[in-house]
Amino acid sequence: MDLTGKQVLVAGLGKSGIAAGALLKKMGCMVCLFDGNEKFDRSAWEKTYPVFSDCPLWIGELPDAAVQAMELAVVSPGIPLDTPAILKLQAAGVPVVGEAELAYRFEKGRVAAITGTNGKTTTTTLVGEILKKCYPEVFVAGNIGIPYTSIVEKTTEQTVTVTEISSFQLETMETFHPSVSAILNITPDHLDRHHTMEAYIRAKEGITKCQTKEDTCVLNYEDEILRKFAETLKVNVLFFSSKRPLEEGIYLQENTIWIAGKETERQRLIDVGELKLLGIHNYENVMAASGTALCMGAPIDVVQRVLKEFWGVKHRIEFVRDLHGVLYYNDSKATNPDAAIRGIGSMNRKTLLIGGGYDKNLEFDAWIESFDGKVKCLLLIGQTKDKIAVCARKHGFENIVCCDTLNEAVNICYRLAKPGEAVLLSPACASWGDFKDYTQRGELFRQYVMELPE
Repeated sequence: MDLTGKQVLVAGLGKSGIAAGALLKKMGCMVCLFDGNEKFDRSAWEKTYPVFSDCPLWIGELPDAAVQAMELAVVSPGIPLDTPAILKLQAAGVPVVGEAELAYRFEKGRVAAITGTNGKTTTTTLVGEILKKCYPEVFVAGNIGIPYTSIVEKTTEQTVTVTEISSFQLETMETFHPSVSAILNITPDHLDRHHTMEAYIRAKEGITKCQTKEDTCVLNYEDEILRKFAETLKVNVLFFSSKRPLEEGIYLQENTIWIAGKETERQRLIDVGELKLLGIHNYENVMAASGTALCMGAPIDVVQRVLKEFWGVKHRIEFVRDLHGVLYYNDSKATNPDAAIRGIGSMNRKTLLIGGGYDKNLEFDAWIESFDGKVKCLLLIGQTKDKIAVCARKHGFENIVCCDTLNEAVNICYRLAKPGEAVLLSPACASWGDFKDYTQRGELFRQYVMELPE
Protein backbone atom coordinates (compact mmCIF):
# COMPACT_ATOMS: atom_id res chain seq x y z
CA MET A 1 0.00 0.00 0.00
CA ASP A 2 1.64 3.22 -1.15
CA LEU A 3 0.54 6.33 0.75
CA THR A 4 3.62 8.42 -0.06
CA GLY A 5 2.79 12.12 -0.28
CA LYS A 6 -0.91 11.63 0.53
CA GLN A 7 -2.63 13.88 3.04
CA VAL A 8 -4.04 11.64 5.77
CA LEU A 9 -6.07 12.63 8.82
CA VAL A 10 -5.62 10.73 12.08
CA ALA A 11 -8.74 11.15 14.23
CA GLY A 12 -8.30 10.46 17.94
CA LEU A 13 -4.98 11.06 19.67
CA GLY A 14 -4.88 8.28 22.22
CA LYS A 15 -2.59 5.25 22.05
CA SER A 16 -4.02 3.96 18.76
CA GLY A 17 -3.94 7.35 17.06
CA ILE A 18 -0.36 8.00 18.11
CA ALA A 19 0.76 4.63 16.72
CA ALA A 20 -1.17 5.13 13.48
CA GLY A 21 0.26 8.63 13.02
CA ALA A 22 3.80 7.40 13.62
CA LEU A 23 3.37 4.64 11.02
CA LEU A 24 1.91 7.05 8.47
CA LYS A 25 4.78 9.49 8.92
CA LYS A 26 7.27 6.69 8.29
CA MET A 27 5.35 5.86 5.13
CA GLY A 28 5.88 9.38 3.83
CA CYS A 29 2.37 10.72 4.38
CA MET A 30 1.42 14.32 5.11
CA VAL A 31 -0.16 13.58 8.50
CA CYS A 32 -2.86 15.82 9.96
CA LEU A 33 -4.31 15.33 13.44
CA PHE A 34 -7.73 15.76 15.02
CA ASP A 35 -9.22 15.15 18.45
CA GLY A 36 -12.84 15.96 19.24
CA ASN A 37 -12.23 16.51 22.96
CA GLU A 38 -12.42 20.28 23.46
CA LYS A 39 -10.49 19.91 26.74
CA PHE A 40 -7.57 18.25 24.95
CA ASP A 41 -4.28 19.71 26.27
CA ARG A 42 -2.55 20.58 23.03
CA SER A 43 0.65 22.03 24.43
CA ALA A 44 1.29 19.10 26.80
CA TRP A 45 0.59 16.60 24.04
CA GLU A 46 2.96 18.28 21.59
CA LYS A 47 5.73 18.30 24.21
CA THR A 48 5.19 14.59 24.83
CA TYR A 49 5.11 13.72 21.11
CA PRO A 50 7.49 16.13 19.34
CA VAL A 51 7.54 13.84 16.29
CA PHE A 52 4.18 15.39 15.37
CA SER A 53 5.31 19.02 15.85
CA ASP A 54 5.10 19.69 12.11
CA CYS A 55 1.58 18.25 11.75
CA PRO A 56 -1.57 20.43 11.59
CA LEU A 57 -3.75 19.73 14.63
CA TRP A 58 -7.44 20.58 15.08
CA ILE A 59 -9.26 20.29 18.41
CA GLY A 60 -13.01 20.07 19.03
CA GLU A 61 -14.31 20.65 15.51
CA LEU A 62 -12.94 19.67 12.12
CA PRO A 63 -13.00 22.60 9.63
CA ASP A 64 -14.64 22.07 6.24
CA ALA A 65 -11.47 23.18 4.45
CA ALA A 66 -9.49 20.48 6.26
CA VAL A 67 -12.02 17.82 5.27
CA GLN A 68 -11.78 18.73 1.60
CA ALA A 69 -7.99 18.42 1.64
CA MET A 70 -7.90 14.86 3.01
CA GLU A 71 -7.29 11.78 0.87
CA LEU A 72 -7.74 9.28 3.70
CA ALA A 73 -8.89 9.34 7.33
CA VAL A 74 -7.75 6.87 9.98
CA VAL A 75 -10.11 6.74 12.95
CA SER A 76 -9.20 5.43 16.39
CA PRO A 77 -11.52 2.69 17.72
CA GLY A 78 -12.83 4.88 20.54
CA ILE A 79 -14.46 7.33 18.10
CA PRO A 80 -18.02 6.39 17.05
CA LEU A 81 -18.62 6.52 13.32
CA ASP A 82 -21.69 8.71 13.81
CA THR A 83 -19.77 11.62 15.34
CA PRO A 84 -20.02 14.88 13.34
CA ALA A 85 -16.39 14.85 12.20
CA ILE A 86 -16.57 11.31 10.80
CA LEU A 87 -19.94 11.94 9.14
CA LYS A 88 -18.50 15.08 7.57
CA LEU A 89 -15.54 13.13 6.18
CA GLN A 90 -17.77 10.41 4.78
CA ALA A 91 -20.15 12.93 3.22
CA ALA A 92 -17.16 14.50 1.46
CA GLY A 93 -16.17 11.11 0.02
CA VAL A 94 -13.04 10.74 2.14
CA PRO A 95 -12.28 7.04 2.74
CA VAL A 96 -12.45 6.28 6.48
CA VAL A 97 -10.61 3.25 7.87
CA GLY A 98 -9.75 2.15 11.39
CA GLU A 99 -6.31 1.93 12.94
CA ALA A 100 -6.37 -1.89 12.83
CA GLU A 101 -7.46 -1.94 9.18
CA LEU A 102 -4.61 0.46 8.34
CA ALA A 103 -2.18 -1.89 10.09
CA TYR A 104 -3.44 -4.94 8.24
CA ARG A 105 -2.77 -3.26 4.90
CA PHE A 106 0.93 -3.37 5.81
CA GLU A 107 0.83 -6.88 7.34
CA LYS A 108 3.19 -9.37 5.65
CA GLY A 109 2.66 -12.52 7.72
CA ARG A 110 -0.20 -14.78 8.80
CA VAL A 111 -2.80 -13.53 11.27
CA ALA A 112 -4.97 -15.14 13.93
CA ALA A 113 -7.76 -12.88 15.18
CA ILE A 114 -9.93 -13.22 18.28
CA THR A 115 -13.13 -11.35 19.07
CA GLY A 116 -16.18 -11.85 21.31
CA THR A 117 -17.88 -10.03 24.14
CA ASN A 118 -15.85 -11.70 26.88
CA GLY A 119 -12.62 -13.66 27.15
CA LYS A 120 -10.78 -11.94 24.29
CA THR A 121 -7.68 -10.88 26.21
CA THR A 122 -7.18 -14.20 28.01
CA THR A 123 -7.67 -16.15 24.78
CA THR A 124 -5.46 -13.85 22.70
CA THR A 125 -2.68 -13.97 25.28
CA LEU A 126 -2.88 -17.75 25.51
CA VAL A 127 -2.79 -18.19 21.72
CA GLY A 128 0.24 -15.91 21.62
CA GLU A 129 2.03 -17.92 24.32
CA ILE A 130 1.39 -21.18 22.48
CA LEU A 131 2.50 -19.89 19.08
CA LYS A 132 5.65 -18.32 20.53
CA LYS A 133 6.76 -21.88 21.29
CA CYS A 134 6.16 -22.85 17.65
CA TYR A 135 7.43 -19.98 15.50
CA PRO A 136 10.58 -17.81 15.59
CA GLU A 137 8.70 -14.50 15.73
CA VAL A 138 5.16 -13.95 17.00
CA PHE A 139 3.51 -10.59 17.68
CA VAL A 140 0.50 -10.08 19.96
CA ALA A 141 -1.37 -6.82 19.37
CA GLY A 142 -4.70 -5.08 18.89
CA ASN A 143 -7.35 -4.37 21.49
CA ILE A 144 -5.14 -6.14 24.04
CA GLY A 145 -3.39 -2.78 24.61
CA ILE A 146 -0.67 -2.85 21.94
CA PRO A 147 -1.77 -0.95 18.81
CA TYR A 148 -1.54 -3.12 15.72
CA THR A 149 0.11 -0.24 13.83
CA SER A 150 2.95 -0.19 16.38
CA ILE A 151 4.19 -3.67 15.40
CA VAL A 152 3.14 -4.22 11.79
CA GLU A 153 6.37 -2.83 10.27
CA LYS A 154 8.27 -5.68 11.91
CA THR A 155 6.19 -8.40 10.24
CA THR A 156 7.61 -10.62 7.50
CA GLU A 157 6.34 -13.55 5.46
CA GLN A 158 7.57 -15.81 8.29
CA THR A 159 5.95 -13.99 11.22
CA VAL A 160 2.63 -14.70 12.91
CA THR A 161 0.46 -11.96 14.41
CA VAL A 162 -2.19 -12.73 17.04
CA THR A 163 -4.71 -9.92 17.30
CA GLU A 164 -7.47 -9.14 19.76
CA ILE A 165 -10.13 -7.34 17.75
CA SER A 166 -13.03 -5.36 19.26
CA SER A 167 -16.40 -4.59 17.71
CA PHE A 168 -15.26 -0.95 17.39
CA GLN A 169 -12.32 -2.05 15.25
CA LEU A 170 -14.43 -4.44 13.18
CA GLU A 171 -16.78 -1.63 12.16
CA THR A 172 -14.06 -0.19 9.92
CA MET A 173 -12.48 -3.38 8.56
CA GLU A 174 -12.39 -3.73 4.77
CA THR A 175 -9.51 -6.02 3.80
CA PHE A 176 -8.71 -7.70 7.14
CA HIS A 177 -8.17 -11.39 6.39
CA PRO A 178 -7.10 -13.67 9.25
CA SER A 179 -6.09 -17.24 8.49
CA VAL A 180 -7.91 -18.26 11.66
CA SER A 181 -10.60 -16.21 13.38
CA ALA A 182 -12.42 -16.92 16.64
CA ILE A 183 -15.67 -15.51 18.00
CA LEU A 184 -15.89 -16.54 21.64
CA ASN A 185 -19.41 -15.42 22.53
CA ILE A 186 -21.86 -12.59 21.88
CA THR A 187 -23.85 -11.04 24.72
CA PRO A 188 -25.17 -7.46 25.12
CA ASP A 189 -22.41 -4.84 25.34
CA HIS A 190 -21.53 -1.41 23.95
CA LEU A 191 -25.15 -0.64 23.07
CA ASP A 192 -24.38 3.02 23.75
CA ARG A 193 -22.09 2.80 20.69
CA HIS A 194 -23.84 0.30 18.40
CA HIS A 195 -27.39 1.32 19.47
CA THR A 196 -28.94 -2.07 18.64
CA MET A 197 -27.99 -5.66 19.42
CA GLU A 198 -28.32 -6.46 15.71
CA ALA A 199 -25.64 -3.90 14.82
CA TYR A 200 -23.35 -5.23 17.56
CA ILE A 201 -23.74 -8.81 16.31
CA ARG A 202 -23.13 -7.69 12.73
CA ALA A 203 -19.88 -6.01 13.78
CA LYS A 204 -18.60 -9.09 15.61
CA GLU A 205 -19.47 -11.43 12.76
CA GLY A 206 -17.59 -9.14 10.38
CA ILE A 207 -14.30 -10.72 11.48
CA THR A 208 -14.98 -13.44 8.88
CA LYS A 209 -15.86 -11.05 6.04
CA CYS A 210 -12.70 -11.59 3.98
CA GLN A 211 -12.03 -15.20 4.98
CA THR A 212 -12.17 -17.93 2.33
CA LYS A 213 -12.76 -21.68 2.26
CA GLU A 214 -9.05 -22.13 3.00
CA ASP A 215 -9.48 -20.39 6.38
CA THR A 216 -11.03 -21.41 9.70
CA CYS A 217 -13.43 -19.75 12.14
CA VAL A 218 -13.52 -21.05 15.73
CA LEU A 219 -16.99 -20.67 17.26
CA ASN A 220 -18.75 -21.35 20.56
CA TYR A 221 -21.36 -24.04 19.92
CA GLU A 222 -23.25 -23.06 23.06
CA ASP A 223 -23.86 -19.52 21.78
CA GLU A 224 -27.11 -19.68 19.81
CA ILE A 225 -26.21 -16.62 17.75
CA LEU A 226 -22.91 -18.16 16.68
CA ARG A 227 -24.38 -21.58 16.01
CA LYS A 228 -26.81 -20.02 13.54
CA PHE A 229 -24.06 -17.84 12.09
CA ALA A 230 -22.00 -20.94 11.31
CA GLU A 231 -24.70 -22.09 8.89
CA THR A 232 -24.03 -19.04 6.71
CA LEU A 233 -20.24 -19.38 6.57
CA LYS A 234 -18.21 -20.66 3.64
CA VAL A 235 -15.08 -21.08 5.75
CA ASN A 236 -14.10 -24.11 7.82
CA VAL A 237 -15.81 -24.01 11.20
CA LEU A 238 -14.33 -25.48 14.38
CA PHE A 239 -16.79 -25.56 17.26
CA PHE A 240 -16.00 -25.77 20.96
CA SER A 241 -18.48 -26.63 23.70
CA SER A 242 -18.50 -26.59 27.49
CA LYS A 243 -21.82 -28.47 27.73
CA ARG A 244 -21.86 -31.43 25.35
CA PRO A 245 -19.66 -33.83 23.38
CA LEU A 246 -19.15 -32.85 19.75
CA GLU A 247 -18.76 -35.21 16.82
CA GLU A 248 -16.12 -32.82 15.50
CA GLY A 249 -14.56 -30.08 17.60
CA ILE A 250 -13.23 -29.42 21.10
CA TYR A 251 -15.41 -30.08 24.12
CA LEU A 252 -15.48 -30.38 27.90
CA GLN A 253 -16.84 -33.63 29.31
CA GLU A 254 -16.85 -33.93 33.09
CA ASN A 255 -13.36 -32.65 33.95
CA THR A 256 -11.55 -33.40 30.70
CA ILE A 257 -11.21 -31.37 27.49
CA TRP A 258 -11.28 -33.55 24.36
CA ILE A 259 -10.54 -33.02 20.67
CA ALA A 260 -12.77 -34.98 18.28
CA GLY A 261 -12.63 -35.47 14.53
CA LYS A 262 -15.08 -37.16 12.19
CA GLU A 263 -12.47 -39.58 10.88
CA THR A 264 -10.19 -39.83 13.92
CA GLU A 265 -10.56 -41.08 17.45
CA ARG A 266 -11.07 -38.44 20.08
CA GLN A 267 -7.90 -37.25 21.77
CA ARG A 268 -7.49 -36.00 25.32
CA LEU A 269 -6.26 -32.42 25.42
CA ILE A 270 -6.07 -31.75 29.16
CA ASP A 271 -7.82 -32.32 32.49
CA VAL A 272 -9.08 -29.05 33.95
CA GLY A 273 -7.40 -29.91 37.25
CA GLU A 274 -4.07 -29.38 35.47
CA LEU A 275 -5.00 -25.78 34.61
CA LYS A 276 -4.20 -22.76 36.75
CA LEU A 277 -7.29 -20.96 35.38
CA LEU A 278 -10.60 -21.12 37.25
CA GLY A 279 -14.17 -21.38 36.03
CA ILE A 280 -16.17 -22.67 33.06
CA HIS A 281 -15.62 -19.42 31.16
CA ASN A 282 -11.87 -19.99 31.35
CA TYR A 283 -12.27 -23.57 30.16
CA GLU A 284 -14.08 -22.10 27.15
CA ASN A 285 -11.18 -19.69 26.63
CA VAL A 286 -8.76 -22.63 26.80
CA MET A 287 -10.75 -24.55 24.17
CA ALA A 288 -10.98 -21.54 21.86
CA ALA A 289 -7.27 -20.76 22.25
CA SER A 290 -6.28 -24.38 21.70
CA GLY A 291 -8.43 -24.64 18.59
CA THR A 292 -7.04 -21.41 17.18
CA ALA A 293 -3.43 -22.43 17.88
CA LEU A 294 -3.89 -25.93 16.45
CA CYS A 295 -5.40 -24.46 13.27
CA MET A 296 -2.37 -22.14 13.04
CA GLY A 297 -0.12 -25.22 13.04
CA ALA A 298 0.78 -25.70 16.72
CA PRO A 299 1.54 -29.33 17.71
CA ILE A 300 -0.78 -30.71 20.38
CA ASP A 301 2.04 -31.47 22.82
CA VAL A 302 3.14 -27.82 22.74
CA VAL A 303 -0.46 -26.72 23.34
CA GLN A 304 -0.74 -29.04 26.33
CA ARG A 305 2.53 -27.84 27.84
CA VAL A 306 1.62 -24.16 27.60
CA LEU A 307 -1.89 -24.75 28.98
CA LYS A 308 -0.40 -26.24 32.14
CA GLU A 309 1.96 -23.26 32.58
CA PHE A 310 -0.46 -20.40 31.83
CA TRP A 311 -1.45 -18.23 34.81
CA GLY A 312 -4.00 -16.00 33.07
CA VAL A 313 -3.96 -12.22 32.59
CA LYS A 314 -4.02 -9.25 34.89
CA HIS A 315 -7.37 -7.82 36.00
CA ARG A 316 -9.33 -11.00 35.17
CA ILE A 317 -10.16 -12.80 38.43
CA GLU A 318 -6.60 -11.98 39.51
CA PHE A 319 -5.70 -12.99 43.05
CA VAL A 320 -4.40 -9.94 44.96
CA ARG A 321 -4.01 -10.79 48.63
CA ASP A 322 -4.97 -13.05 51.53
CA LEU A 323 -5.54 -10.74 54.52
CA HIS A 324 -6.81 -12.16 57.80
CA GLY A 325 -8.30 -15.13 55.93
CA VAL A 326 -10.13 -12.90 53.42
CA LEU A 327 -9.18 -13.40 49.76
CA TYR A 328 -9.13 -10.31 47.51
CA TYR A 329 -9.63 -10.67 43.73
CA ASN A 330 -9.29 -8.11 40.95
CA ASP A 331 -11.73 -8.66 38.08
CA SER A 332 -11.66 -5.09 36.74
CA LYS A 333 -11.78 -6.40 33.17
CA ALA A 334 -15.40 -7.49 33.76
CA THR A 335 -16.78 -4.43 31.97
CA ASN A 336 -20.23 -5.85 31.21
CA PRO A 337 -22.77 -7.96 33.12
CA ASP A 338 -21.98 -11.24 31.33
CA ALA A 339 -18.29 -10.94 32.23
CA ALA A 340 -19.23 -10.16 35.84
CA ILE A 341 -21.52 -13.22 35.93
CA ARG A 342 -18.47 -15.29 35.03
CA GLY A 343 -16.50 -13.57 37.77
CA ILE A 344 -18.95 -14.29 40.56
CA GLY A 345 -19.38 -17.81 39.18
CA SER A 346 -15.69 -18.44 39.86
CA MET A 347 -15.99 -17.64 43.57
CA ASN A 348 -16.32 -20.64 45.91
CA ARG A 349 -17.08 -18.71 49.11
CA LYS A 350 -19.28 -15.90 50.41
CA THR A 351 -18.27 -12.76 48.55
CA LEU A 352 -18.40 -9.02 49.08
CA LEU A 353 -18.83 -7.71 45.54
CA ILE A 354 -17.76 -4.26 44.28
CA GLY A 355 -19.57 -3.19 41.10
CA GLY A 356 -20.70 -0.20 39.09
CA GLY A 357 -19.14 2.33 36.75
CA TYR A 358 -19.90 3.93 33.39
CA ASP A 359 -23.38 3.37 31.92
CA LYS A 360 -23.31 1.58 28.53
CA ASN A 361 -27.11 1.28 28.49
CA LEU A 362 -26.99 -2.34 29.64
CA GLU A 363 -29.37 -4.25 31.90
CA PHE A 364 -28.19 -5.87 35.14
CA ASP A 365 -30.99 -8.34 35.94
CA ALA A 366 -29.12 -11.48 34.89
CA TRP A 367 -26.07 -10.39 36.89
CA ILE A 368 -28.10 -9.88 40.08
CA GLU A 369 -29.87 -13.22 39.58
CA SER A 370 -26.48 -14.95 39.27
CA PHE A 371 -25.62 -14.03 42.88
CA ASP A 372 -27.59 -17.12 43.97
CA GLY A 373 -26.91 -16.61 47.68
CA LYS A 374 -23.18 -16.27 47.14
CA VAL A 375 -22.97 -12.44 47.45
CA LYS A 376 -22.97 -11.25 51.05
CA CYS A 377 -22.91 -7.54 50.26
CA LEU A 378 -22.98 -5.45 47.07
CA LEU A 379 -20.92 -2.27 47.15
CA LEU A 380 -21.64 0.12 44.28
CA ILE A 381 -19.63 2.96 42.76
CA GLY A 382 -19.78 5.15 39.69
CA GLN A 383 -22.48 6.42 37.36
CA THR A 384 -24.56 3.24 37.50
CA LYS A 385 -24.70 2.73 41.26
CA ASP A 386 -28.29 3.94 41.68
CA LYS A 387 -29.48 2.05 38.58
CA ILE A 388 -27.92 -1.18 39.83
CA ALA A 389 -29.25 -0.66 43.36
CA VAL A 390 -32.81 -0.33 42.01
CA CYS A 391 -32.33 -3.48 39.93
CA ALA A 392 -30.92 -5.43 42.88
CA ARG A 393 -33.82 -4.49 45.16
CA LYS A 394 -36.27 -5.48 42.42
CA HIS A 395 -34.76 -8.96 42.62
CA GLY A 396 -34.95 -9.04 46.42
CA PHE A 397 -31.30 -8.26 47.16
CA GLU A 398 -31.17 -5.60 49.89
CA ASN A 399 -27.66 -5.64 51.38
CA ILE A 400 -26.35 -2.74 49.28
CA VAL A 401 -23.86 0.02 50.10
CA CYS A 402 -23.42 2.95 47.70
CA CYS A 403 -19.94 4.45 47.87
CA ASP A 404 -18.41 7.65 46.52
CA THR A 405 -15.07 6.08 45.59
CA LEU A 406 -13.41 2.73 44.98
CA ASN A 407 -11.13 3.34 47.95
CA GLU A 408 -14.15 3.80 50.21
CA ALA A 409 -15.63 0.54 48.90
CA VAL A 410 -12.41 -1.36 49.61
CA ASN A 411 -12.21 -0.03 53.15
CA ILE A 412 -15.85 -0.92 53.88
CA CYS A 413 -15.16 -4.44 52.61
CA TYR A 414 -12.17 -4.63 54.95
CA ARG A 415 -14.43 -3.85 57.90
CA LEU A 416 -17.28 -6.18 56.87
CA ALA A 417 -15.48 -9.25 55.51
CA LYS A 418 -14.98 -12.27 57.78
CA PRO A 419 -12.29 -14.97 57.54
CA GLY A 420 -13.22 -17.50 54.89
CA GLU A 421 -14.93 -14.88 52.70
CA ALA A 422 -13.77 -13.07 49.56
CA VAL A 423 -13.77 -9.51 48.25
CA LEU A 424 -14.22 -9.26 44.48
CA LEU A 425 -13.96 -6.21 42.25
CA SER A 426 -16.08 -7.25 39.25
CA PRO A 427 -17.84 -4.07 38.13
CA ALA A 428 -20.13 -5.22 35.26
CA CYS A 429 -19.51 -1.74 33.84
CA ALA A 430 -16.87 0.16 31.91
CA SER A 431 -14.43 2.32 33.85
CA TRP A 432 -14.73 5.56 31.87
CA GLY A 433 -15.56 8.68 33.82
CA ASP A 434 -13.87 7.76 37.08
CA PHE A 435 -10.82 6.00 35.60
CA LYS A 436 -8.77 6.17 32.42
CA ASP A 437 -9.51 2.52 31.67
CA TYR A 438 -10.14 -0.83 33.37
CA THR A 439 -6.38 -1.27 33.84
CA GLN A 440 -6.10 1.85 35.98
CA ARG A 441 -9.18 0.80 37.94
CA GLY A 442 -7.65 -2.61 38.60
CA GLU A 443 -4.26 -1.21 39.57
CA LEU A 444 -5.87 1.21 42.03
CA PHE A 445 -7.88 -1.63 43.53
CA ARG A 446 -4.65 -3.60 44.00
CA GLN A 447 -3.01 -0.54 45.58
CA TYR A 448 -5.90 0.07 48.00
CA VAL A 449 -5.99 -3.59 49.00
CA MET A 450 -2.23 -3.72 49.59
CA GLU A 451 -2.47 -0.59 51.77
CA LEU A 452 -5.00 -2.21 54.14
CA PRO A 453 -3.49 -2.72 57.60
CA GLU A 454 -2.33 -6.17 58.72
